[in-house]
Formats: sequence, structure tokens, C-alpha cells
Amino acid sequence: PVFAGMNGSAIDNFSCVIYNISLMNCTWQAGKDAPADTQYFLYWQNSRYEDAMECELYIQDENGRNTGCRFQNVRIETEKAYFLVNGSSKDSLIQFYDAYIQLYKIEKLMPPANITVNCDEIKNNCIIQWQRPQISHSNKDKCFKYEINIKYK
Repeated sequence: PVFAGMNGSAIDNFSCVIYNISLMNCTWQAGKDAPADTQYFLYWQNSRYEDAMECELYIQDENGRNTGCRFQNVRIETEKAYFLVNGSSKDSLIQFYDAYIQLYKIEKLMPPANITVNCDEIKNNCIIQWQRPQISHSNKDKCFKYEINIKYK
């Protein structure tokens, strides 16, 4: 495909992470050969049935250039989300960057909740209980594996 715009002007190192159930941060770096006045704009589509939306809350560097976006109330759909970052400059055309991302793969899980420990010194045993972490895309308990590290002090 022919990409309009100057080589090296598209963004680099695009990545997103979902945390706290429904918050998402995406970040990127300006293209290494992008003119100094280049400004970038992020559009995304959570599924093909939804309209593409522009980022509502940009993260900016010290020069006022958009280098990321914060999202709230993100729902994880079963299909891939589409991200597009394009740019504008007075000096030249800027190449766009796009990516399809499976959102559940970028979700950072919360820790387990309500951890309780009850030890019986006479029987010399402990019962440790917890609730599985909240996640936004599934209620399947069998998705989780746990590891307990016990340190004696």
C-alpha cells in the first residue's frame, strides 16, 4: 500500500493497557522524523458495530504534543478494537499508524480481594481464603491460577 506522508513521521511505540476494570491508557512517541509542529490525534473503534471516536483526554508532553490518551468506562468486547493515530503539520503530510488489539490481552488484573488467614496453632494449619480479582471481560473462575508465597519471620 502507498502511505501518504513523510517517512518516519508516523508515531512509534504505540501501546495500551487496561487497569482498574475499565480504565485504559494508550501511549506513543512522536515519529523520529516528524516536523516539530506535528500534532497527533487518536481515533478508536471498540467493535465494528460502534462508531469511531476521537480520544477525549489526551496526555501531552512538555511541548503540548499529544503522546497518549486516557479512557474511562472501557468495555472489553470479544472482537478486536481498532486504533488509528494520524497527524497534522504545516510543513508536510504525516503518515498514520493503525493497529487492531484484542483488549482482554492488554488487561492488567487487579489483585485478589478479601484475603483472610485463619491459623490454628493446635492443629498446626492455616486456612487462607480470597475472592478472585475483578476483571471486565469474563466471570470465569477457571481462568485463574493462584500462587501463595509464605515467608516465615
